[in-house]
Amino acid sequence: MVKDALKSSLYDTLPNLTIGFHGCNKKTYEAVLHGNENLKKSENDYDWLGHGIYFWENGYERAKEWAVNKYGTDGMVIGAVISLGYCLNLTDIGSTSVIEATYSVLKAAYDAIGVPLPANRHGRSEIDYLLRNLDCMVIQATHDRNRQRGAQEYDSVRGVFTEGEPCYPGSGIPKKTHIQICVVNPNCIKGYFAPKEPLEGFNIP
Repeated sequence: MVKDALKSSLYDTLPNLTIGFHGCNKKTYEAVLHGNENLKKSENDYDWLGHGIYFWENGYERAKEWAVNKYGTDGMVIGAVISLGYCLNLTDIGSTSVIEATYSVLKAAYDAIGVPLPANRHGRSEIDYLLRNLDCMVIQATHDRNRQRGAQEYDSVRGVFTEGEPCYPGSGIPKKTHIQICVVNPNCIKGYFAPKEPLEGFNIP
């Protein structure tokens, strides 16, 4: 039986703070870290985890790679301390059953009017679904269902994504596998910081 989006678990609130990294250009970096501005949420219809502010969880190198690929020498990384709060945590079966239930509702509604649901697409990749139109719709619909029915709204969405070529021949581990966080409630972000390089001669705890 799938879990209804109205119901929540004792363990849907993630109490720990986590570190996230956001790739951006120099203008955004300066505005946030030195101009006291906030990061703006993404609202593309292909966003992997729905609409919100995106971070790589503890993934500085991946954030830097993304930023440099997109902005060249203007590519920068902002660090953030994040409380995930009430989280649609897609690494847990409790949350995946929630979006499964939402998909069933959407599928029935679209079938009734004879319109196909959007599909996830490869985009520029031959192996990964980089454009997640279907997933984005399902997650946004989950937020909508909660609001419409007076259920607790999610503060964040968290998911693991396998991406890239295998690490080595025969490996089941893609090179760019990572955890992403989509912050829906901006008050989850407790502060921003400029990532630093480690000091030589000291261990990294």
